[in-house]
Amino acid sequence: MSRRGNCSDDAVADSFFELVKRERIKRRTYPTRDDARPDVFEYVEMFYNPKREHTKNGMLSPIDLEIRQQKLKQASVRETRRTSIRFESR
Repeated sequence: MSRRGNCSDDAVADSFFELVKRERIKRRTYPTRDDARPDVFEYVEMFYNPKREHTKNGMLSPIDLEIRQQKLKQASVRETRRTSIRFESR
């Protein structure tokens, strides 16, 4: 529950649940809550977390962002090794 006087305290959770409702729940009809649980779980774990493009990630999915970060890290390691080799050979 939001603290008194801080209306944006729940903004992240509110935004997430609005998105889940809009993209998944309102597009289907579930007879019971027990029927809805595995479907929402699948949406969150199989699509939202790994594949959905996020504006905060420069419109990359979390998997694509992680791959990009690993490539940048490997490139900087290679560059550092090249630089240190150059210094050693002089």
